[in-house]
Amino acid sequence: MAFILGRKLKMIQVWKDEKVVPVTVIQAAPNKVTLVRTKEKDGYEAVQLREGKSAREFRKKAGREFADAKAGEEITVDAFKEGDRVIVSGIMKGRGFQGVVKRHGFHGGPKTHGQKNRHRAPGSLGATAPQRVVPGRKMAGHMGSVRSTTKNLLVAQVDKENNLIFLRGAVPGNRGGLVEIHKTKK
Repeated sequence: MAFILGRKLKMIQVWKDEKVVPVTVIQAAPNKVTLVRTKEKDGYEAVQLREGKSAREFRKKAGREFADAKAGEEITVDAFKEGDRVIVSGIMKGRGFQGVVKRHGFHGGPKTHGQKNRHRAPGSLGATAPQRVVPGRKMAGHMGSVRSTTKNLLVAQVDKENNLIFLRGAVPGNRGGLVEIHKTKK
């Protein structure tokens, strides 16, 4: 089984083939399989993993095989090797209430031509005819604290002694945040 729960530690740089590569370090302590769901008994296939006090359920999707999973067994970083492609999911950093420039990438208004205190304003909210704000309008509001998935990250290194996985690139979430890692088909 090529999936595991881990904690995001930090981002560092490592030397690979005389080039500096940015990597995210994930602490992936051995996970325990606490529950195996089958199609006959539960109506779907899934495996529940526990890492410390956190538990997550991995449902069967394309490329995930649970046939060899047994309750009580441990999954370690040995399931991954250098060069594997992985999908990583986690909770994005919360950024609180943000304006339209940061939240949606609006450019804001001009600094000249009579504009005063309108540099980061959203501008028009729509046509006069409906006399309301149409659903889905991009406006200021809460940003972050949502589940995010980064696909096709490369495993740069695996440190089996310290239970560390080095992933090339950025991983969603803040330091110490729980992330789900699973291998993709090549």
